[in-house]
Amino acid sequence: MMEFTLQDHQEMAARMVREFARTEVGPRIRELDRGQTFDRRILDEMGRLGILGLCLPERYGGAGMDYVSLGLACEELEYVDTSLRVIMSVHVGLNSLTLLSWGTEEQKQRFLVPQARGEKIATYGLTEPAAGSDAVGIQTRAARDGGDYVLSGEKMWISLADVADHFIVFGWTDPAKQRARDHSGLSAFIITREMRGVRTATLHGKLGIRAGNTGSITMDEVRVPAAHRLGEEGEGFRIAMFALDQGRYTVAAGATGLIRACLDASVRYARERTTFGKPIGEHQLVKEMIAGMARDYEISRLLYLRAGWMKNAGRRNTRETSLAKWYATVASERAAGDAVEVHGAYGYSDEYPVERFYRNSKGAVIYEGTREIHTLMQADYALGYREDRPARVQLPPWPFA
Repeated sequence: MMEFTLQDHQEMAARMVREFARTEVGPRIRELDRGQTFDRRILDEMGRLGILGLCLPERYGGAGMDYVSLGLACEELEYVDTSLRVIMSVHVGLNSLTLLSWGTEEQKQRFLVPQARGEKIATYGLTEPAAGSDAVGIQTRAARDGGDYVLSGEKMWISLADVADHFIVFGWTDPAKQRARDHSGLSAFIITREMRGVRTATLHGKLGIRAGNTGSITMDEVRVPAAHRLGEEGEGFRIAMFALDQGRYTVAAGATGLIRACLDASVRYARERTTFGKPIGEHQLVKEMIAGMARDYEISRLLYLRAGWMKNAGRRNTRETSLAKWYATVASERAAGDAVEVHGAYGYSDEYPVERFYRNSKGAVIYEGTREIHTLMQADYALGYREDRPARVQLPPWPFA
């Protein structure tokens, strides 16, 4: 039975992350956003506080919290700025939880333990210049050469690309299957920054998430030991989709925090600003926008908490996580647009945070499955064209053994 009352450890995790985000980052986030500056000290502090290993088992250097705690943390981080939640999406959701479930014990000790402790930063490279939603369209090759694989290709729009130490990347190990667009020819690999032929670069001029690092990864005949292959050869597509289930969960929870930030900012402004002799919060159409934010916040929170509860129970949750991500991100974009409307001309200025919320909200309806992809997924579930079957690999249920 799903429990609607948060447990003590979940509330503690939310309070800890809330305090960090609002006191350590909140006062300077506008400056970082204006300067399009990523502050590496934020990562160091998140590592010191245990946030980067929040929901990883203690035996691997984590805090041993559950997946609901991860969602609550992401909500609190994005309440302050989306760039903070993105760190959790790629370092924890896409990379560390994938290593926890698919990695060998040797890989976990070598890569996961320092990631959980915040000693190493990790990210995930699937998207390429010509392949986003069409994951089978990637061009990276991984040719076997004795005890190694030789990787060549480019990844694009990779969060933390220029600061990460560890990368999970995907490439074709079977050229014939690549030509046939048969995803069983894809494999996953762990590469590290010090490997010869690995280069990264930072992208500038983004619409939003300007306080975050986004970049590219170029692999020029990078020799990767076979021991760095994640899962079996040909399991790359399954691993990629598994990782997206975890990343989408963090995006859903974060978008919920963005809705709440829009709601709180709009309520404050609507109480203070007067027009036609009364606070604008007394005008019917302003009330309608604020009511919509309140509605969408409650729905989005329930959706991601349900997905988190299912993860805790070790249940397959692709459908539920997709629904949470789809609804919350679309709702956050709507909330941010309405928050700018509530603020009027001031909403067009970065003197108020809603301008930043509006720019940040757009990314989440694109990455980790566009709104169109999730629309089609949910339709296919409803029509019976798609169903969640038991997976070969799932997240370990909480509490961890």
